[in-house]
Amino acid sequence: MTTFFKYLAIAEGYSFLLILFVTMPLKYIGGIGLPNTVVGMAHGFLFMAYVVMAIVVAQQLKWPFKTMLIVIAMSVVPFGTFWMERKYLSSETLATS
Repeated sequence: MTTFFKYLAIAEGYSFLLILFVTMPLKYIGGIGLPNTVVGMAHGFLFMAYVVMAIVVAQQLKWPFKTMLIVIAMSVVPFGTFWMERKYLSSETLATS
């Protein structure tokens, strides 16, 4: 379950960065909206899956409520899911918990 969540967090992070730095400028500077629509839909799905999986993994790993909130909050911070994955889901961290 944690391995799936790791990959999901990375995918969600990349989709967020793609929206911020590629498709939004294309839409608002270049007037090309289709990439934003397509990537936005994919990102929306990944975001929802990330939040659900964060709750599931938090219960599985018996994280405190504060940790779960931090993990969920990182989904709205650019590069946040990458930091979260390293801090809370690295193999060293999981081995000590």
